Amino acid sequence: EKSLGVEKLMKQYYRAVANLRALNDVLLQHLDEAILRADEKVKILPLNNRFQINNGYIEAVDNEVFKRYPFALLEIFMLMAQDIRIEGIRASTIRLLRDSRRLIDEDFRQDLRNVTLFMELLRSTHKLTLQLRRMARYGILDRYLPEFGQISGQMQHDLFHIYTVDAHTLQVVENMRRLFLPEAEEKYPLGAEIARNLPKPELLYIAGLYHDIAKGRGGDHSELGKVDAEDFCRRHHLSEWDTKLVCWLVDKHLLMSMTAQRRDISDPDIIKEFAEAVGDKVHLDYLYALTVADISATNPVLWTSWRASLLRQLYFNTKRSFRLGLENTVNRKDRINDKKAVARKKLLALGLKEQQILAVWENAAEEYFVRESAVNIVWHTGAIIGFSDSGPLISVKDLEAGASSEGATQVFIYAEDADFLFANSTAAFEKLNLNIVGARIFTSSNNYCMDTYTVLETNGKPVGDNPARRSEIETVLRDYLLSSSTAIAPAKYRRTRKERYFNNPIESNLVNPSGKAYSTLEVNCPDQPGVLATLGKVFAEENIKLIDARITTLGERVEDLFFIKDEDGGAITDTALANRLQEKIKNALERRLSV
Repeated sequence: EKSLGVEKLMKQYYRAVANLRALNDVLLQHLDEAILRADEKVKILPLNNRFQINNGYIEAVDNEVFKRYPFALLEIFMLMAQDIRIEGIRASTIRLLRDSRRLIDEDFRQDLRNVTLFMELLRSTHKLTLQLRRMARYGILDRYLPEFGQISGQMQHDLFHIYTVDAHTLQVVENMRRLFLPEAEEKYPLGAEIARNLPKPELLYIAGLYHDIAKGRGGDHSELGKVDAEDFCRRHHLSEWDTKLVCWLVDKHLLMSMTAQRRDISDPDIIKEFAEAVGDKVHLDYLYALTVADISATNPVLWTSWRASLLRQLYFNTKRSFRLGLENTVNRKDRINDKKAVARKKLLALGLKEQQILAVWENAAEEYFVRESAVNIVWHTGAIIGFSDSGPLISVKDLEAGASSEGATQVFIYAEDADFLFANSTAAFEKLNLNIVGARIFTSSNNYCMDTYTVLETNGKPVGDNPARRSEIETVLRDYLLSSSTAIAPAKYRRTRKERYFNNPIESNLVNPSGKAYSTLEVNCPDQPGVLATLGKVFAEENIKLIDARITTLGERVEDLFFIKDEDGGAITDTALANRLQEKIKNALERRLSV
């Protein structure tokens, strides 16, 4: 695929900056040695007949070391990864490294000593990422892995990826290393627990190095990257099983994040499909660790408590599926009965009466019990029974998660159904500066909505224990919902200059999944307040029933997935309606985004 002119320009720019940084390393290290440490007594610690430590910095014993022993070009980094006494590389040796890069050719890459040294480096437990960054900075990594050289300085044209591909790749490996450190338990509790039990961490690092290696070539970068990963594994004499695992991780590195964010992971069929694609717990553990590291390295703001809880839910649901056996996955009816039994027991323990519980449940849609958790069923049922005021019921609580650092806030709405309920609900959340990341929409047989929105504050955190904020949410939502017979126009918004530069097209795609009584509608467009309210207004005007939504913001762009039905409660099979709906959405969003 032909590179754009701006891509070539920026690639040259980033590479020039990298060269300047390497030059600065040499200059600053030389000044440190010649001026700041000029009066220090020289202390030499021999390492072997090629290298020694000079006042804490590794250096070649003479200027011919790399010519006599080309493998020393990798050995120096392996020594730094193994010896905590080494603070860095002497300026003279950095110059020697850069001048000797040409010695790394195809024969060098195939040499058993060199492939062994590189694998030893990947198995190191001391500052692995620092050594890989040094190798990249001094041009060694680009020569040893020519495919890595192709992504050096490769930019990505959006506000979603904030790093070049090579910088992102090394950040992924660094995030993987962090999972093995004690401090990771606070931010990545599940990831840290999984990482400690991985049989071969080096396989995870290889997958991290290769997961985006084929970006910028055109075609499917996962498929192309898998080929490069297999070549690496064969060259480094990995076993057949290890090779297949690494290649699978590279090929499927987006599978878990896409499933968690774009599919209904409360659906047993979706879990079974994902579990069959993964195969076993070992693959699941490696994939989870890769997914966490990848998301966090793409853009720090992407790792939210909500994404963490989605991945956690998918992980444990899949793990449970493996434990039961894929052929014994719990069916829909058993799942409903299990949830009802758990919820009923808790509600009775709270002092509620059986007839009160059944009165609420007899009106609820069957789908409600499939997709809601037992914890939420208890919360919703108790709130409905205890509500005596007129008007809509609004209840706010933080989502229960496996750790304090993971979660989101849920807002439950129980109100008489109305045409513009979804449109006005989303308009209210936008007024409150709450980001909607998920929505589950149900209508009971007595024409009441039982909707649950999952929201985050603008900082990506749950609302938390803030009574004033919760009261504000309830008040604003109630005011907006009392006007649900008409659509409330979302607040006007002017796009920033930066947003106008990234003028992504508006795209929609409506699909009828096989065997499902609903359609999925994917809408991709530039992000700005009012998009969801605009879509809700179109749904109401076309008598489209929304049953679920997955809201994903990727930098300057939103990729929203809606699960919808026609007015008869089935999938949208009418081609004219499908075309009209998508055309109307495009026109409405174009008017909204043209401001």
